[in-house]
Amino acid sequence: MMALRQAPFSSGARPLKAAAPRPIRMISCDAAALQFIKGVNEPTIPEVRLTRSRTGANGTATFVFENPSIFQASGEMGDITGLFLVDDEGVLSTTDVKAKFINGKPQAIEAKYQMRSQFEWDRFMRFMDRYAEDNGLGFEKN
Repeated sequence: MMALRQAPFSSGARPLKAAAPRPIRMISCDAAALQFIKGVNEPTIPEVRLTRSRTGANGTATFVFENPSIFQASGEMGDITGLFLVDDEGVLSTTDVKAKFINGKPQAIEAKYQMRSQFEWDRFMRFMDRYAEDNGLGFEKN
């Protein structure tokens, strides 16, 4: 893992002045996280189902969140714009997100992430390894 360091100033160079302080949401993270709103981690652990084509060229990850906390906070934080899988390598995202309602109340969210190449599959699996390690999860093969 790489760490960012502040470069030393050369002679005559001045540091940039910071803008007025304002609240910001940090997208960078020390751990893998799932987000429905960029910058806001979802603490609910989903059930994740993986499927893969016989050739290995395509795959789908289906995330099912039962009673996610975003239902209570989404009005204050903003709209759900997709599912964002954030880790130290960057961000994976999908907009294929559906909510399940029972008696007019939201009960679950299902999101599907499509992988269309071996590279995308490998990247997703690296994310899931980090996410599983951070949340004490394991893999169960059917």
